[in-house]
Amino acid sequence: MGKKTLNVLIVDDDRRMANTISDILNVKGYSTEVAYSGRGAITKVESGSFDFILTDVKMPDIDGVKFYKTIKVRKPDIPVVLMTAYSTDSLVKEGLDAGVIATLTKPLDINAILSFLSMLKKENTVVIVDDDLKFTKTLAGILKNRGFKVIEVTDISNLYDNLVKNNKIVLLDMKLGNVNGLDVLKNIKNKHPDMPVILITGYRKEMSQSIKKALDIKAYTCLYKPFQVEKLLEVLVEVKKKELGMLLGRSFTKGN
Repeated sequence: MGKKTLNVLIVDDDRRMANTISDILNVKGYSTEVAYSGRGAITKVESGSFDFILTDVKMPDIDGVKFYKTIKVRKPDIPVVLMTAYSTDSLVKEGLDAGVIATLTKPLDINAILSFLSMLKKENTVVIVDDDLKFTKTLAGILKNRGFKVIEVTDISNLYDNLVKNNKIVLLDMKLGNVNGLDVLKNIKNKHPDMPVILITGYRKEMSQSIKKALDIKAYTCLYKPFQVEKLLEVLVEVKKKELGMLLGRSFTKGN
């Protein structure tokens, strides 16, 4: 089975700009649609399916930020990047605060967009590190049904061989038998400083100091068992968006 072709929506009232970007992406193997207004873009999003949206900030009817806020209500998972000729525009900050991935300044760096789309095509692999075999199997099954690739690690000695490649997100239990999860986190961060690690534990009080230390050394966040799977999925989507934002110049932090 071939890889899915990404469908990109380009929104800009500058028709020449929108069509030029569309033509370049088409040549590179991406499927594109173009909208020349915010309202037109909303209509397309409501009736179609897009993997990525690139939108101008300043448009005469609905600006790019208002457009983003409108579609985010119904389709929050679509990554959106703003493009603008005014990098210090207050609308840019408003858009970033609202959750857009990043902002690109015109004239656009097409290579940056192509790198972004290349990363977007790649599937993230979730590495579950937990010595509770039943929990690991159950969670792995749920994530696989949601379209994630999953690696189950119940023996720490097998962990580091599974972290060689990029596009990994680690779910790390903080209590692994005789192994301290904080030590495992330190080893991961020493070898892969940018790899997102989400802590999981059923011992909120007992592990509170270790969790604080883990967050201080850039663990992404901590989820407490039993947690709702929907909450985990929200965090995984958030991590993916932040990883994509890094390609376009945004820093990778929980609060950014």
